[in-house]
Amino acid sequence: MVQIITDSSSLYTPEEARAAGFEAVPLCVCIGDSHQRDLLLNMEEYYKKIAQGLVPSTSQPPLGDVMEVFEACRDSEIINISMADGLSGTYQTACGAREMTDHKEQIHVFNSRTLCGPHRHMVETAQRMKESGSTAQEILAWLEDAADNTESFLIPQDFSFLKRGGRLTPLAAATGSVLKLKPVMKLTKDGKRLDKFGVKRTMNSAAQSIIEYLKDRHLGSSHILYISHGNALEDAQKIKAMFQQAFSGLEVQILELSAAFVAQGGPRCVAIQYIRR
Repeated sequence: MVQIITDSSSLYTPEEARAAGFEAVPLCVCIGDSHQRDLLLNMEEYYKKIAQGLVPSTSQPPLGDVMEVFEACRDSEIINISMADGLSGTYQTACGAREMTDHKEQIHVFNSRTLCGPHRHMVETAQRMKESGSTAQEILAWLEDAADNTESFLIPQDFSFLKRGGRLTPLAAATGSVLKLKPVMKLTKDGKRLDKFGVKRTMNSAAQSIIEYLKDRHLGSSHILYISHGNALEDAQKIKAMFQQAFSGLEVQILELSAAFVAQGGPRCVAIQYIRR
């Protein structure tokens, strides 16, 4: 039997994940004197604290929590689908937890090289494959292919969050001088850093630049596009309409980012990501 485990980059709470048949161990989020778990805090209060000048920080799930889930699933072959290594210590924590178990040969820690929407799709598909009788090796082979067929873009409204988090290439960090414009960032192929993709004057022109780039990828019914936002639903809805007009047959889903990812991308950021089904 195969057991799927992931983290809150999939945007599933532990309860939602359990109801869907897998496990999700949430990241940690700190803001002011509040120390909570991702997806389990009040987002309205969270945004208020940020507006008051408090700066959130995040960290990977506690090692003990990951080991506890691994232990609870010791009778299964485990596939732990982690968010991109380099954007978080979550992958390394899962690898460390695996090494500390006495059944590590049953545990496969997979670096998704992505996050949020495509990560969520990987987890959901892996769970469906498991339920249909696929082996761990078949699921891992599909995950490897999926990780090679996804791209992610981020349009931050407050560049200082990304710059402070240190998840930028040196070239991208230099974009901080154009704060009054809309920098567009692209996740590097290895999933470790965000690099400069372009700079535009408006959210619409930033989204349009991504559309023009993706026309060469022939997006359509064989892909899913995710538009994830940090309290910017109106922007996300406008961008969804733009993509649906540009790409016939493309499924577009809107997701709300969790506190951990707002801490990195900043309030009102918009992520645009696709993955091949």
